[in-house]
Amino acid sequence: MIPAAFPPWARAEALGASMPEFAPFQDEPPQMRSGSVGKTGLLRLGFEHRSGQTILANLQRHAPYMVQRALHCDEEMPDMACVFLITTTGCVLQGDRLALDITLGSRAQAHLTSQSATKIHAMDANYAAQSQTITLADDAYLEFLPDPVIPHRHSRFLSDTQICVAPSATLLFSEIIQPGRKHHRPDECFGATVLSISTSATRPDGRPLFAEKLVIEPRRYLMRQTGVMNSFDVFANVILCAPKDKAERIHERAEADVNLAEGVASGACHLPNDAGLIFKVLGRETAQVKAKVREFWGLVRKEVIGAALPPPYLWR
Repeated sequence: MIPAAFPPWARAEALGASMPEFAPFQDEPPQMRSGSVGKTGLLRLGFEHRSGQTILANLQRHAPYMVQRALHCDEEMPDMACVFLITTTGCVLQGDRLALDITLGSRAQAHLTSQSATKIHAMDANYAAQSQTITLADDAYLEFLPDPVIPHRHSRFLSDTQICVAPSATLLFSEIIQPGRKHHRPDECFGATVLSISTSATRPDGRPLFAEKLVIEPRRYLMRQTGVMNSFDVFANVILCAPKDKAERIHERAEADVNLAEGVASGACHLPNDAGLIFKVLGRETAQVKAKVREFWGLVRKEVIGAALPPPYLWR
């Protein structure tokens, strides 16, 4: 437990110090100590429903995180706040400690995405860590669909997401992991040292719903094994927290698809404790995986809100 007086990114620091997969990487970068000034980032976003639309009511940031104003640019959901998460650095670097905190009040609706892919730079000391907390009040609706994570060769990255969601709220949260810069050089494909990605969720009263942890260590375990990645390169993990009746209708429509000729596979299953669904996608190329995630996103929005998706941006 991190005391309230500690800086927000202290949790990311504590996570990396306690997880066994990061025990060999506790050395400090010679350029600048981990978690020091210039190595920490904070973004707090608080959305509220006011006068018929959602606004970005609270904003706190610490470089390299930043956002611009909330937009109401989705023609299908004009009252929803759309925000692009921006970082002022080109890559996540060794020793970085990042904290993202998102809160939606009752009936608030928001769509969050990133300006571009999150690139995890090569590392020869320490690691990078991010802590994310997402809190949704009654009848809130959040689409959190950032661009993919691209781990460079020899990168070490920890991401921990904690969700607190009211029973009537809906969260669609997507993480897409690329194998690296596979078209750059051969050893970039699955060249990361360690990726540790964990997600857990509770109700507002503290009742636990589910927890999942994915640890990728390509140097220790072959990624091309059957049951791991086999011939696929890109992985998407999509979590849907939604009321039981809506999740059931979405599950009925989200058919499993395994197409080895096209190089894509996907399927959905139920989360425990009637928390919602988890949807996973494997593909050989990022565009295939993004397309499947978009299909699932379309199902969620139609069943939960009754609205269609906006046309895809030309540059995506």
